[in-house]
Amino acid sequence: MKFAYRFSNLLGAVYRQGNLNFSKDGNSVISPVGNRISVFDLKNNTSETLPISTTKNITCVGVSPDGNVAIVVDEDGAALLVSLITRAVLHHFHFHKPVSSLRFSPDGRKFVVTKGNVALMYHAPGKHREFNAFVLDKSYYGPYDETTCIDWTDDSKCFVVGSKDMSTWVFGAERWSNLIYYSLGGHKDVIVGCFFEKDSLDLYTVSQDGTLCVWESDTQLDGLILAKSKDKDRTTLTPGHEDQEVEEGEVIRGKPEVPKDEKRKTVRYKQISKHFFNKDGDFNNLTAAAFHKSSHILVTGFASGIFHLHELPEFNLIHSLSLSDQRISSVAINSSGDWIGFGCSGKGQLLVWEWQSESYVFKQQGHFNNMASLAYSPDGQYIVTGGDDGKVKVWNSNSGLCFVTFTEHTSSVTSVAFTSSGFVIVSASLDGTVRAFDLHRYRNFRTLTSPHPAQFSTLAVDVSGELVSAGAQDSFEIFLWSMQTGRLLEVLGGHESPVSCLCFSPVQSVLASASWDKTIRLWDMMDSWQVKETLHLTSDALSVAYRPDGQQLAVATLNGEISFWNPHTAAQTSSVSGRHDLETGRKDTDKVTAKQLAKGKSFTSLCYSADGESVLAGGLSKFVCIYNIKEQMLVKKFEISSNLSFDAMEEFLDRRKMTEFGSLALVDDGEGEDVHISLPGVRRGDMSSRHFRPEIRVSSLRFSPTGRSWAATTTEGLLIYSLDGSMVFDPYDLDLDVTPVSIRQQLRRQEWVAAIILAFRLNEKALKQEVLETVPHDQISVICASLPDIYVEKLLGFVAACLENSGHLQFYMMWAQNLLMLHGQKLKNRSAAILPTLQALQKSIQRHVDNLSKLCDFNMYNIRYAAALSRQRGLKRTAEDDDRVSEDMSEASSDAADMMML
Repeated sequence: MKFAYRFSNLLGAVYRQGNLNFSKDGNSVISPVGNRISVFDLKNNTSETLPISTTKNITCVGVSPDGNVAIVVDEDGAALLVSLITRAVLHHFHFHKPVSSLRFSPDGRKFVVTKGNVALMYHAPGKHREFNAFVLDKSYYGPYDETTCIDWTDDSKCFVVGSKDMSTWVFGAERWSNLIYYSLGGHKDVIVGCFFEKDSLDLYTVSQDGTLCVWESDTQLDGLILAKSKDKDRTTLTPGHEDQEVEEGEVIRGKPEVPKDEKRKTVRYKQISKHFFNKDGDFNNLTAAAFHKSSHILVTGFASGIFHLHELPEFNLIHSLSLSDQRISSVAINSSGDWIGFGCSGKGQLLVWEWQSESYVFKQQGHFNNMASLAYSPDGQYIVTGGDDGKVKVWNSNSGLCFVTFTEHTSSVTSVAFTSSGFVIVSASLDGTVRAFDLHRYRNFRTLTSPHPAQFSTLAVDVSGELVSAGAQDSFEIFLWSMQTGRLLEVLGGHESPVSCLCFSPVQSVLASASWDKTIRLWDMMDSWQVKETLHLTSDALSVAYRPDGQQLAVATLNGEISFWNPHTAAQTSSVSGRHDLETGRKDTDKVTAKQLAKGKSFTSLCYSADGESVLAGGLSKFVCIYNIKEQMLVKKFEISSNLSFDAMEEFLDRRKMTEFGSLALVDDGEGEDVHISLPGVRRGDMSSRHFRPEIRVSSLRFSPTGRSWAATTTEGLLIYSLDGSMVFDPYDLDLDVTPVSIRQQLRRQEWVAAIILAFRLNEKALKQEVLETVPHDQISVICASLPDIYVEKLLGFVAACLENSGHLQFYMMWAQNLLMLHGQKLKNRSAAILPTLQALQKSIQRHVDNLSKLCDFNMYNIRYAAALSRQRGLKRTAEDDDRVSEDMSEASSDAADMMML
């Protein structure tokens, strides 16, 4: 089995903090999720997380006008220049201070970064190779407090900067003689947004208290006059630092008043109107704003979850709706102005709303608390997760999006599982219920409860899907229900400590239960639910897992070991010590040494690989380990996160954080700026809220049934790691004579079997697909019959991979059918090894069945409608013809009567 697993996607989290951006075509949303960037394709309904990560959580993202590159900045000011085409990091840079906003100029030649009270203008990185991609052009000083927002004019001649000191500053990107800087007031709170009118210097400024000011300029953009180099005002440079122009660009310091000798020729602004959003007297902080210049639409988001759409400059209200009860953190509008993106960091929501049709284009929300458990469907298409927020979510592993959320649980969901059919999800919760959900009708059709209140911490479903078991963490009992009737069948007692994990054998009706009482008990479901075997351990059992063939049992214990047992003889076969592989990080508040801290770490989740040769283990650490069972050795270790915003990430404590009062993390420096101290008796605001750094941990692990990927629920979200076959050169039985030229010669001679064998020996995907699709369809059965046994499994796996994305459905289905029919008995003898390949084939077929069934149903209804419509028109036409014939007959009879009279 190969272990070239690479990070593939991030599910379970769609937005955390920072600003949203739309792609150039307006069909995709670029959203920061922790220290990663996710791209949501709204047209194809898919998501992709870029394989890049920053050292801390991302606070600011700037996308170039052509949509090719993006600049990503984290909390400390470390920046990455990322290519959105190749998904690669092009350049590293550090601004040395937190960055509040970043914006490219419309022509793509410059970008402005605001940090502290300074606005820095850089030359945008070009397409040619550069020693330094970020070259500082000018530094603009003006505001007295931190800057908050940026906007550019359409011709990139000027930009405007808003500040927390309630002022707005207009700066010239070039040295204009009549506009170097201009300061605007008029507000009584922090500036949230400042926007230029289309092709004009006119301004709109929005402040946090819900005030909109409309500013009119007495000069047009073409009225700006470029200053000559000899007329530069040297007084605007920093005194005594004339050499700064070479090292850090030109420095421009603005003053609130305009110099007296420049009053006549400088650009002047006049406030022409002032509008208020909080007209009802209920104070509501304005938290985000966006303006679409072509349609003159202003979108504002508030702390209460309400958003407004106004048409400017008349300030006509178009819409006023509420998304949720959480503050709207970010607002973005796509290039056409049809779609509006909203990000709510409180609940991790990302919504895209089409304001003209008043409908949602995209609506996703992750678990806003920790994830506790996950499970793959039998075909690997779906992943179900349960979280501490009491929600059960089902994700499509192909698109990466959640398509159904069940909210029936009233407390944390501790464990989830699929039944063998793949259409029923079972979940256990601390609210004392086990619920079964139907994926056909999306409903909770069964609720299983215990005779007395119990908090269920673990769950298992047998192979048939008939028996459901759940372990209680307070009564030390195991409850057994029937899925069909919902009746409680038995209460299994015997453990003397909380039950930590349950697992059914995949081949027989035997339940393995792990407990903190240092035992593993095997319960026989066929023999009156009696204890079949008891395995005694040296430490508390935390997790237990059966091998896919049911011939081995893996147990993770509190001392950091993984022991392997034979369930039939109750004998331990081997063990692996994993304490040193966890390499736990030090927390800021740790008071013990690293050596003593490592003694308390252990694996809390186990999972066998699809072929049963390896085991995947994770726990209270940022590492996930894969062990080879036969060799009892560590094969590979994955670092699931490099985000230093989490606690317990660094191996050593930082001496710079130690003060005379102890660690800085233990020093209470206040709650920050979001806490509003209210008068006694006022209920608004929570004075008991606490700020803490979440600790990185892995709560659950699962291998995909196809063996091509594995998933882990972590503090970051649901991480998917998959095999990257394109980067691995893996020839089979390669020889000097095996070349693409010789393979194509065999094709020209119509030696199909020889060509297929040579292609699989070279093992290049494009060449194998070319050979297979060149074979005539009437020769498939003959070729499959004469194919050597060693190539049957390889060809079947390749057919399963091609069938997933290819449009030649019948062609590849004929290959799969002939291989299974002609070599079925030989494949059956190797069922354990061939199982991942068969499951991959089933996943591909099932996906096409679902898509084609929907298409056929849609076409069938369209045909019925067309037939009914034509039938209705035919009846109408027949009636009209009958009327016309009767009229003709009456006219003919009247004419005949007239002739008779004549």
